[in-house]
Amino acid sequence: MSKHSTRSIPSLARPLAVAAFALTAAAGAYAQKGETVKIAWIDPLSGLMAPVGQNQVKSFQFFAEKFNANNPAGVKFEIIPIDNKLSPAESLNALKSAIDQGVRYVTQGNGSGAALAIIDAVNKHNERNPGKEVVYLNHSAVDPDLTNSKCSYWHFRFDADTSMKMEALTTFMKDQPDIKKVYLLNQNYAHGHQVAKYAKEGLAKKRPDVQIVGEDLHPLAQVRDFAPYVAKIKASGADSVITGNWGSDLALLVKAANEAGYTGKFYTYYAGVTGTPTAMGAAGAGRVYQISYNHNSLGGEPEKWANEYKAKFNDDFYTGSVIHIYTALSTAMAKAKSTDPVKVAAALEGLKFKSFNGDVEMRKTDHQLQQTLFLTVWQKADAKRTYSVENTGYNFAPVKTFDPFVSSTPTSCQMKRPG
Repeated sequence: MSKHSTRSIPSLARPLAVAAFALTAAAGAYAQKGETVKIAWIDPLSGLMAPVGQNQVKSFQFFAEKFNANNPAGVKFEIIPIDNKLSPAESLNALKSAIDQGVRYVTQGNGSGAALAIIDAVNKHNERNPGKEVVYLNHSAVDPDLTNSKCSYWHFRFDADTSMKMEALTTFMKDQPDIKKVYLLNQNYAHGHQVAKYAKEGLAKKRPDVQIVGEDLHPLAQVRDFAPYVAKIKASGADSVITGNWGSDLALLVKAANEAGYTGKFYTYYAGVTGTPTAMGAAGAGRVYQISYNHNSLGGEPEKWANEYKAKFNDDFYTGSVIHIYTALSTAMAKAKSTDPVKVAAALEGLKFKSFNGDVEMRKTDHQLQQTLFLTVWQKADAKRTYSVENTGYNFAPVKTFDPFVSSTPTSCQMKRPG
């Protein structure tokens, strides 16, 4: 989110599990079969972003059950949730608590500030404690610095970063003649700054005629009334808003825009995240776009799992990187014939596997997953796309698909590898 990142209904195809097992058996693995792999989940369970965290904990637990029944390594996954209150300092306390409990794998994604703190702490811990190394599995923190200047051998990102999403988004926007005036509204932390930066760079390069008519940064997860920001957007004459906002910061923004009668379009990263679909309702139809690595119209088993998740929790599954993580981790453990983080990290580097959005690859140079991205638009559910997001009667329909090579962006990472 950061985010993770994105209303999605991902899945693994059955043939994938069969193929993975065949590959594992051929390699004579299973040294790790039956082991329990604990993953500490470090994200907000209190405050304005608590609904997002609660949804994601359920997502990790739901798919742990799926993968525990069937995964290439034959391991069992156990999730240990720890509330970090969206704070980098609390994230460090959570990390220490997890390590003290013997946990060797951690996941986090809501807030790049917390992600940077975790990367730094994991690097220091692993350097000082050989034999007790920890691997950080990033599900949604998308600041590009995490796989560039701050890249770490022990960090693997399963969402697409801000630069990748903006590369795809501006590739679409350059062919939209109705876009003439754009307003940038973002959260005042690393991710929000990067969204604004890459939006300006992408539009300047691809559509130099487009005017940036306003730009605002606001405190993360603190604003309860976005009416003053919407008034500025309307006064600027903007026909489009680009925002990386997520959680309450996007839901309340969209609500204020609807109440003020703003009719421009929103180009978002996280319109599918808890609360925003309900805020959009009918007024958002045809006006709110989302760039993401998944969407709710993938059909087949994704739809079956989405319906199962909704039936179980009366909620929607949208953090598709959860499935990437379990697939990659179990495949790497089968390949390494071990659950040892040192061996598993080595097996994760350059790993290629099939996931719900096609063929993906964990790029070795910076540990950024390369994957297909989708641009979708909020619309009324119909006979072709029946899924109802947050029981609104609306969902996200695909507009354009971007193959991995289209949205892939270069990295400046100078990876320091152990030994």
